[in-house]
Amino acid sequence: MMLRRSFIRSGAVVLSLSGLDIAWGATIFNVRIWPAPDYSRVTIESDAPLVVTHSFMANPPRLAVDIQGITLNPALKELVGKLRADDPNIGEIRVSPYGTNVVRLVLELKQAMRPQVFSLAPVAAYRHRLVFDLYPEAEPDPLDALINQRLGLGGKRSDKPQPAPATPAAPEPDPLGELIAQRSGTSPPPNAAATVPVPVPVPVPVPAPAPVAKAPPAPPQPTPAPPAAATQPDGVDRMIIIALDPGHGGEDPGAIGPGGTQEKDVVLQLAYLLRERINNSSVKGMPMRAFMTRDADYFVPLHVRVQKARRVQADLLVSLHADAFFTPDPQGASVFALSQGGASSSAARWMADKENKADLIGGINIKAKSAEVQSTLLDMSTTAQIVDSLKLGSTLLSEVARVGKLHKGQVEQAAFAVLKAHDIPSVLVEAAFISNPAEEAKLTSEVFQTQFADALMRGLLGYFAKNPPLARKRTVS
Repeated sequence: MMLRRSFIRSGAVVLSLSGLDIAWGATIFNVRIWPAPDYSRVTIESDAPLVVTHSFMANPPRLAVDIQGITLNPALKELVGKLRADDPNIGEIRVSPYGTNVVRLVLELKQAMRPQVFSLAPVAAYRHRLVFDLYPEAEPDPLDALINQRLGLGGKRSDKPQPAPATPAAPEPDPLGELIAQRSGTSPPPNAAATVPVPVPVPVPVPAPAPVAKAPPAPPQPTPAPPAAATQPDGVDRMIIIALDPGHGGEDPGAIGPGGTQEKDVVLQLAYLLRERINNSSVKGMPMRAFMTRDADYFVPLHVRVQKARRVQADLLVSLHADAFFTPDPQGASVFALSQGGASSSAARWMADKENKADLIGGINIKAKSAEVQSTLLDMSTTAQIVDSLKLGSTLLSEVARVGKLHKGQVEQAAFAVLKAHDIPSVLVEAAFISNPAEEAKLTSEVFQTQFADALMRGLLGYFAKNPPLARKRTVS
């Protein structure tokens, strides 16, 4: 009888378990640290949700986190050794038991921070994640950095004429769209791509700038580009700023090839190569500068990528990706622009849906997303931006066709979140299908990456040859 009463009492406890108790007995099996200039992220992955309490002390800045219902296991101890000395935000991590079945983490911070602590439900290859995002209170000014870089370079310029592009092949049937339609049980839109005709402008060689006389300048002559506010403050030339957006990063690896190649790595390498070419080029005497939305292996939410490009007042945004599909057969490069309406093909719609899920995998704090952010993603697309984006995409596509196969011979359109900056012509470039073994090998090839970066650079110069950048006065805050 006593045993039966004890069993009943135990059952009553089980039935009355709250959400707080579910975490007891959870096992931590992975910890990660992602340092970046914008913020540092600490991730703790477990097989069940973790319950935590945390407090932030401002002087000196440090974050204390108590994780309940666990013991100090080897995986959690590894967190200390994973901290890099060059982490711009975290100076030290301490991990220790703190009472019964409680582990305390203390993160000593290098500067005043705005910490965010939140949990993520299982998604893709990840189980439950506890995330600490540490944002500096004093945010760096990326435009200030670009202008300072320009002042310190001594005016390196390169105005070498670029060869005219080859005309891309005529549009081919879309087997990828047909395969998607078969899987979804729907029919692909008839001749969908033909509903978005895009003229392919032929870039003309960019002439070298005329020598600048030291005599007093003559009155300005009329030119096609607006002449007002054509220089930067403090003697900095009018810079043409290209925002390069290497897709994915950090917690989000992007697509993974059959040989284990991760999309986030190959597109970052491609961005480095293109940045080098941009920073050594100019258009009609105006130096070009590249701004990267991420320059290392860390996650950047989609809306933040848009905000970063707008903050530096970028003239263009080029988002770099590597395609993937269910089967290894599809191949070739693609270029996408934004669509205010429906996608130009079923494949374009599927691609946009896939890329727009990056925030779910990378992990964002949903509670921190304001109405302003939602507006940025949903309402800031304009017809003028899309028209210019299609011109840019066509020029890039014509150059990419010279170095490899195209998946589609015209610019496709869909509702990509990263392209929704209303005042910046923006395109998304899929360099190749990482899910195709032959193209996966190309993506890791230095020869192919160099050729592809060269092609994109020719496309950028060709675009500006036909579409001179607007005069703009950038100020440093």
